Amino acid sequence: MEIRTLRYFLAVAREENMTRAAELLHVTQPTLSKALKALEDELGKKLFTRHSFSIALTEEGVLLRDRAEDLVTMVDKIEKEFLSLDDITGGELFFGLAESYQIRYLARELHVLKVQYPGLRYHITSGDTEQVTEKLDKGLLDFAVICDAPNGKKYDSIVFPEGDTWGLILPKEDPLAKKENIRVDDLVGLPLFTSEQGWEGDIRKWAGNRFPELHLEGSFRLAYNASMFVRERLGYQLSFQQLVDVSESSGLTFRPLEPRLESKLYLIWNRYQAFTPIAEKLIEQIRRSFVSASQGVV
Repeated sequence: MEIRTLRYFLAVAREENMTRAAELLHVTQPTLSKALKALEDELGKKLFTRHSFSIALTEEGVLLRDRAEDLVTMVDKIEKEFLSLDDITGGELFFGLAESYQIRYLARELHVLKVQYPGLRYHITSGDTEQVTEKLDKGLLDFAVICDAPNGKKYDSIVFPEGDTWGLILPKEDPLAKKENIRVDDLVGLPLFTSEQGWEGDIRKWAGNRFPELHLEGSFRLAYNASMFVRERLGYQLSFQQLVDVSESSGLTFRPLEPRLESKLYLIWNRYQAFTPIAEKLIEQIRRSFVSASQGVV
């Protein structure tokens, strides 16, 4: 199975049309058809269902698409890493990021590095801890930023200078908005929105033996989407401060939890990972900068 053939397969899967895929790949349609037929013969499975004007993936085709995307991404990343080994002006970096206001610290360091090394290029994907660590473990990412304390046996890490404060996002005219802080008693019986990770992690610990009295109305991976449900009065959102728009025009407000609940943010990478020069420079820079920020040094 050749990487080139997998690229052909992915192009057809995306376009759902042999002619368009051939044009994008700059190959003839017979060449493309022959390559895909050979791939089906090699795997012993039918990958496509052909219709009059389109092509759809079979169940086996969907499985191959998911695996092929990871394989092709990995090959591209390896090629870029080797090209970066002798590149003293930049290189490629791949990040998987959790949602947090503290991401500004990472963005700041990337800006500083970009000024020093104009050839730096970075690629960002977002997700919760499970999503980004899965890609990190597969070697598809160089770094991940997560809200959970990392497994020290698998990852090296740097903690961000600040923490994220948990609170409740709610309409400004809601009676609970009159409170300065939100306690567990205030949340009992309310329809609540948050991430599954936050619900089963920080919120469960914070609520203690009152946790079974709380009701998760819906789980969201993106805080912005959850805030839209709050605006439509479908429930209340448990989220980090400064993650959702609570400006005057938003119609929403934020009230911190009591007792105070804070989550640390971690930059992590595989413990035995071999880095390109630009990745090593980033780690060195972040170590110095984050320590200074934690100590209040500007």
